[in-house]
Amino acid sequence: MAIVFITGSTDGLGRAAAQSLLDLGHRVVLHARTADRAAVLGELGSRAAGIAVGNLSSAEETRLVADQINAIGRMDAVIHNAGVYTQPGRGDTPEGHAITFAVNTLAPYILTALIERPARLVYLSSGLHRGGEGSLADLDWTKRPWDSAKAYAETKLQVVALAFALARRWPQVLSNAVDPGWVRTRMGGAGAPVDIDTGQRTQAWLAVSEDAEVQVSGRYWHHLRQQEPAREAADPAFQDGLIARLGELTGIALP
Repeated sequence: MAIVFITGSTDGLGRAAAQSLLDLGHRVVLHARTADRAAVLGELGSRAAGIAVGNLSSAEETRLVADQINAIGRMDAVIHNAGVYTQPGRGDTPEGHAITFAVNTLAPYILTALIERPARLVYLSSGLHRGGEGSLADLDWTKRPWDSAKAYAETKLQVVALAFALARRWPQVLSNAVDPGWVRTRMGGAGAPVDIDTGQRTQAWLAVSEDAEVQVSGRYWHHLRQQEPAREAADPAFQDGLIARLGELTGIALP
């Protein structure tokens, strides 16, 4: 059985994926933004192989999350599930980054660089990533008027590009991106068309399955099927430029 770390797993898609994997007999390490959120995980927390605590909008706390995971041991898979959607303004993290960019892009990059390399990586994106092209020009929204929807789309394109870059850079790792659809979660709202079980299924499958279909890397998935991502996300030059900029912004080089 595999051991899987899932970011943002106190509720929503992350929690649903954790429950699904635990029910299949796998070991799961959860992640909570704060100790208070970790304390109310209840039965799910008692079943977990561990709980990492840290706010992913802070680079320092994200580093501490990586330390906690490495102290537990090497993961078989990491599902980068945590994310934020609309923000009323750019906001400022402790390091001065836009909050959407910090949580959705910088945190997965930092964790990927610092956590002992797993066999599989899964990054949650969105079909909205197709509206995020051109983001290298102002990754951190320091020059443009704030646009929360555009910022979200850009970060979701960036994590697809990150997944694909790692598929090229680490050929021994299966690295893929997933669009779970518009799911009925706290983020998605009660009117979303996709139920939470359907929304979590693809990332859980990619993390642990031995099916022949998932023995691939550098692919973009939606509801158990491969789809074509935005052109820019699949462009090696864009991927390399993104990795270089993320290294500069975080001070952390990707191995």
